[in-house]
Amino acid sequence: MADHVAHVMTQWRRERPDLDPAPLGVIARLHRIAGRLTEELVAVYAEHGLAEGEFDILATLRRQGPPYALTAGELATQTMVTSGAITKRVDRCLARGWVTRAPSGADARGRVIGLTEAGRELIDAAFTHHLANEERLLAPFSPAERTRLAALLEHWTEDLGL
Repeated sequence: MADHVAHVMTQWRRERPDLDPAPLGVIARLHRIAGRLTEELVAVYAEHGLAEGEFDILATLRRQGPPYALTAGELATQTMVTSGAITKRVDRCLARGWVTRAPSGADARGRVIGLTEAGRELIDAAFTHHLANEERLLAPFSPAERTRLAALLEHWTEDLGL
């Protein structure tokens, strides 16, 4: 059974036989998959009372190991969002008691964002559920296929400078 992208490619072959729509077979499918994956991932975060940005902040702090803290600049770099987005995300997490914000010992102007015990417990539970969800989403692939897909995607991200 052909998917939507195959149908679109057939239409383009008919309408523009001078062009090869083969790239759509990868790019359009990845685009559709990315949107669906985001929906699936965000649903799990919501079950834990988290938005996607909050999950990202807590997970980034948690994976640092003790003392589970980073400067705002480090947090922005590791989450790949702007400092303004970090401020908004941290403010939401701060209001919920999941993080603290304290002056940096090295730079009085800087701030260190730290994970609270409540934040650590929350992200531990949410991340466990998140990985189970990702395992479910990858279920159609064998371990060898997953390894190959991961390698191909890694190669592509390197080539794109991501």
